[in-house]
Amino acid sequence: MSKPEGKRSTALVTGARRGIGRSICVALARRGFDVVLTDVVHDEDADTTCALVRDEGRDALFIRSDLSDVASHARVVEEAVRFKGSIECLVNNAGIGSPSRGDLLDVSPQAFDAVLGVNLRGTFFMTQAVALHMASVTSGVARSIVTVSSVSAEMASPERAEYCVSKSALPMMTRLFALRLASANVGVFEVRPGIIRTPMTAGVAQKYEARFGEGLVPAGRWGESDEVGQAVATLADGALPFATGSVVNVDGGLSIPAF
Repeated sequence: MSKPEGKRSTALVTGARRGIGRSICVALARRGFDVVLTDVVHDEDADTTCALVRDEGRDALFIRSDLSDVASHARVVEEAVRFKGSIECLVNNAGIGSPSRGDLLDVSPQAFDAVLGVNLRGTFFMTQAVALHMASVTSGVARSIVTVSSVSAEMASPERAEYCVSKSALPMMTRLFALRLASANVGVFEVRPGIIRTPMTAGVAQKYEARFGEGLVPAGRWGESDEVGQAVATLADGALPFATGSVVNVDGGLSIPAF
């Protein structure tokens, strides 16, 4: 569905202050979206991302939000709607890694609950909150929900069990919301990054770089956060309206079965 002349769409991006989240915000701004950014802390990184959105000629609003606090989601959606009148796009980007890498047999209930509380439970109920808003209003522009998951949705890493479990449920969540919202003309998609150069992967950079030389990633390099941002923005902009429920891998061929 094309965007009427003069109509500006608004995107809500969780986990937006740096890394992949920042790149998504900038890519969306370049596509004409005003952006509501959420993250668990409001710091210099958050202000920088807001400034980058404004540099693209779009408006930005930061809302401090802990995604695991499901009771706060209604407030976040209300503030986002108040900002520009509606939400045309939700990008579920917020996520946390395993508190520590180690033996699967040593995973604690506390670590399991913390990771799933953000990556799965928080993401599901934020999607529900925005979907309720979208279903309650009509819109003359493309609307979308894009969830940033991980190659760990399918590829197992026993040393990061709780993270893999949390990501493995997001493809099903995407399919469920795609079915529910298809009649409302809301496209629902999953973007599945591979090994991306971000602050989250900085601590294991040497390990991955050594494995690149061993052929771990067919492309032979890091993925960049801007590449994920471009994929998200393409889906968010309504370019593929009949592809709802689809997955886009941004992983340099990492997840392609080969022998």
